[in-house]
Amino acid sequence: MTGHHDPVALPGLAAELLAEARRQDSRRAARTVASRSSQRATVIALAEGADLGKHDAPPAATLQVLSGKARLETADQAWELGSGDLLPIPPERHGLHAVTDTVVLLTVALR
Repeated sequence: MTGHHDPVALPGLAAELLAEARRQDSRRAARTVASRSSQRATVIALAEGADLGKHDAPPAATLQVLSGKARLETADQAWELGSGDLLPIPPERHGLHAVTDTVVLLTVALR
């Protein structure tokens, strides 16, 4: 994790994490790039076909696709997201599937 005022070069980090994800059995890799008392930002790389299984949503969060294509699914809805798309994560159980090699920025409100 970087210091409070250090910029994060997202393209380089995205490439690094995607290379790491391709080597992992889980097909994913992540790094928290900012964390404060009220929010956390994490870059998550998913190799093509990887899944983040269904899990509970935090009180407030957004998902921005930095590269690739992913599908966010709840019990009732699904969103196809591509590079540059930003989606407020619905406050319900959801999962994420990498349609292609994908890197996302997850920002979570902690309180």
